[in-house]
Amino acid sequence: MSGVRVLVGTRKGAFIMTSDERRERWDISAPLFAGWEIYHLKGSPVDPNRLYASQSSGWFGQLVQRSDDGGRTWEPVGNQFAYDGVPGTHQWYDGTQHPWEFTRVWHLEPSLTDPETVYAGVEDAALFRSADGGQTWHELSALRDVKGHLWQPGAGGMCLHTILLDPADPQRIFVAISAAGAFRSDDGGATWRPINRGLRSQGIPDPDAEVGHCVHRIAMHPSRPDVLFMQKHWDVMRTDDAGESWHEISGDLPSDFGFPIAVHPHEPDTAYVVPITSDSYHFPPDGRLRVYRSRTGGGEWEPLSDGLPQEHCYVNVLRDAMAVDSLEEPGIYFGTTGGQVYGSADAGDSWTPIVRDLPAVLSVEVQTLP
Repeated sequence: MSGVRVLVGTRKGAFIMTSDERRERWDISAPLFAGWEIYHLKGSPVDPNRLYASQSSGWFGQLVQRSDDGGRTWEPVGNQFAYDGVPGTHQWYDGTQHPWEFTRVWHLEPSLTDPETVYAGVEDAALFRSADGGQTWHELSALRDVKGHLWQPGAGGMCLHTILLDPADPQRIFVAISAAGAFRSDDGGATWRPINRGLRSQGIPDPDAEVGHCVHRIAMHPSRPDVLFMQKHWDVMRTDDAGESWHEISGDLPSDFGFPIAVHPHEPDTAYVVPITSDSYHFPPDGRLRVYRSRTGGGEWEPLSDGLPQEHCYVNVLRDAMAVDSLEEPGIYFGTTGGQVYGSADAGDSWTPIVRDLPAVLSVEVQTLP
C-alpha cells in the first residue's frame, strides 16, 4: 500500500507526518530541531529516505541537516555558503547600495536524478549547488551577473525561494527571487537571463524592466515544463513558453495577492492559490480561509472551503507552505501561520486538519512513498 510523508518546517522546529494512502489517520513526530526556525525540508525524488533541512536561528546562524533514513536520525552537513569572488553590492530598501551578505537558506531542491546533488536558494539571493550530499557548496554565480546590483529586498528579505528543475531538460533551471523576479538557465547554471516580460509591478516606472519584480512563487507540472504558474506580489500569472512572456490569469479571484501556488499532479491545467486580503493585511478576505482552484489554467476560479474555518480566521499561508502528493486521488496540503496543517484527500473538495497547534508554519512538502 502506498503512503505519504508530509514534511513541515515551523518557527520552532520541524515535524514529520505519515499516513497510508487513505490519509485518514496520521502519525506525527515529536519536534525535530526544537526551538530553531526550519525554513525548508525536502526529500530526494531519487531516494525517498534522503531528506534535507534548513535550520536557522538569529542567535546561532544557519545549519543544513541531512537524514538518510527518512527523518529518524539527522547529521549536520556543510554550511559554508561563500559568494564567488568579490560579492559586490545590491540595491537596499532606500535605493543605496548594500554589500551582499549571506543570512540563511530559504529553499533546498534535490536533483531529480542524483541523490547526491542538491541546490540551495539563499538570502541574500544566490543559488548554490552541492554534488556531495550537502557536504560542500558552490555558488552558481552567473545568476547574480544578471543586473544583481539592481536587485532589492522584499519585505521578508532578498531571498531566492523557488527552484524548479525541468524534468525534460536536465540543463534547464528556473528560479524566483523576492524582489528581483524570475530567471532561467538553459545550460545547468553557467549562464542566466531574466524571464519577466509581461509582469507589471507597482513602484517600477519602466513597464519593460527586466528585474525588480516581487515574485512570490512559481509552479510547474512535470508533463508540461514550459507552462509555469506564478503568484506575484499582486497578480496570478501564467507563461506557456518557459517564461518568454507572461499573461495574467487572476480572473474572478476575490484578491490576486497571495504567496503559494501549486499544480494538480495529474491535471496540468488545474492550479491552486490561497488569496489574502492585501500586502498590508496578510489574512484571508472577510476572515474566511479558502483555497481557490482553477481547472481551466486560470481565469476561472472556484472557492474550496469545506472543512476550513469560515469566520474569524486571520492566518496566512506562506510561499513554501503548500504541496501536493501524486497518488491517484491526489492530496493537497497547506500550513498556516496559526500553526494548522490542513490536508485534502480529494484534490481540494474537502479539508481536514491534520494538526492544529504547531508553531507558525514556514514550509510544507510531501513525499509519495511506495
